[in-house]
Amino acid sequence: MLYFELGDFVKHPERPDWGLGQVQSIVGLNVTVNFEHVGKQLINCAHVDLIAASEKTMMPPISS
Repeated sequence: MLYFELGDFVKHPERPDWGLGQVQSIVGLNVTVNFEHVGKQLINCAHVDLIAASEKTMMPPISS
């Protein structure tokens, strides 16, 4: 069962270099995610457990 929906932000657990991704489509366990650094990727969630990004992860650091 998937714990995210269209528009949610996620990260790939084995590809942190891809950056933050936004869920574009969900068809069964196939999820299309648009990642910051590699663009759209089709992820089969039967093999990869995407991590839901928290608001803290998504916000840029506050500079003083």
